[in-house]
Amino acid sequence: MPIVAVYDIAGTKISDMELNDSVFGVDINEFVLHQAVVMQLASQRLGTASTKTRGFVRGGGKKPWKQKGTGRARAGSIRSPLWVGGGTVFGPHPRSYAFRMPRKQRRLAIKSALTAKLQDGELIVLDSINFDVPKTKSVLQLMSDFNVANKKVLIVTAEMIDNVEKSARNIPGVKAIPASSSLNVYDLLYHDKVFVTRDAITRIEEVLA
Repeated sequence: MPIVAVYDIAGTKISDMELNDSVFGVDINEFVLHQAVVMQLASQRLGTASTKTRGFVRGGGKKPWKQKGTGRARAGSIRSPLWVGGGTVFGPHPRSYAFRMPRKQRRLAIKSALTAKLQDGELIVLDSINFDVPKTKSVLQLMSDFNVANKKVLIVTAEMIDNVEKSARNIPGVKAIPASSSLNVYDLLYHDKVFVTRDAITRIEEVLA
């Protein structure tokens, strides 16, 4: 089992912690990671692009000229797709781009992301984290103590902690999420450093192990 150091929020090592091999020591599956990121980004697409077919373009109710005898090509509507101002053929319409992955694949993707972060030395375990009041300076101090002031940082707690979330959300590239409901592959891979509390590790292992 991999063993990691546990730090307090001042950056001082206070103990060691064993991590579960079945969560933090899996074979990294790059295909499943890619699929998980594509799934998450696809679900965020609005899909509101829309065009009008000939049936929805204003006008064109009257046949522009008679069928025969004019020497011109026959035409039934001035809103034909062949005409300027006519309808669009096979244009986009409102739709959802979302798709789902099997649960086992989704869990494998998160395990692979956690394992990759651990192997790259980008996973930092904190004993706990909380602030008396929401204060951006508190998170900036935490980043400074761990020498990650100019990096994208993800803070993962067991449950949502309002003071931590509010303290982090005004800093570009910094995000705080609860492991119980919001842990996802995209955030894990996007951020350079991931701070995880001891309680969050326990919660993650309970769900994924």
